[in-house]
Amino acid sequence: MAETGGASGALSDRTARSTGAAGIAEFRAAVLAWAAGEGAAGAGAGAGAGAGSGVGADDGAGGPDHGTTARELAARLPVRTVVLLEGPSDVAAVETLAARQGRDLAAEGVCVLSMGGAMNIARFTRLLGPPGLGLRLTGLCDAREADYYARGWQRAGVPGPGFFVCADDLEDELIRALGAGRVTELVTEQGDLRPLRSFLRQPEQRDRAPERRLRRFLGTKKGRKIHYGRVLTEALAPDRIPAPLRQLLAAL
Repeated sequence: MAETGGASGALSDRTARSTGAAGIAEFRAAVLAWAAGEGAAGAGAGAGAGAGSGVGADDGAGGPDHGTTARELAARLPVRTVVLLEGPSDVAAVETLAARQGRDLAAEGVCVLSMGGAMNIARFTRLLGPPGLGLRLTGLCDAREADYYARGWQRAGVPGPGFFVCADDLEDELIRALGAGRVTELVTEQGDLRPLRSFLRQPEQRDRAPERRLRRFLGTKKGRKIHYGRVLTEALAPDRIPAPLRQLLAAL
């Protein structure tokens, strides 16, 4: 009987994790649709929604109410924290490191969300922070985008700073942590040595530092930055995890 109970418990744990991941994915999709609707509505509609909580406003004539869906999902799951990131390669790195640490962010009520660029931060902090759903917010950004994050935090009244800043960007942090030689080895292992060599023959790459050339290479093909966000993070020794990434995970 004890063995049966253990198996049942393990199955329940797996079901809970699956439900949590599916629920967080549904919440993330609702938030992205809500934010897209807010952007399309323009400043006038945004000001009108801001007169209340910012939650539950129509997303267009006759359209679905994504704000209400996001609010209901946030309460039901529940969602505890939203991590606001610039792009999907950042999401790949954060989720990979969490998995390496044995963490299930969805089960913890953490939604890791790509905003499609740092300039969208004000919209997401307004919808998800104190003016909207009132969720705890954190994030990771490039150094050149830190001012966007700071203004978004301030305008939405989000307790701050609450976000972490890479020296340049996350790819640069990962490449410097691993070293150019190790990154080249990983590129070779992934079957990308030929395109890397072709890229490095370009005249404009000759005077760049090896780390800079590798960083540029990661952005030369759609999906490559996302793929290597996972690969580079997987390859990090525990004592070589970049500080902003380590601090973000520790704060969750």
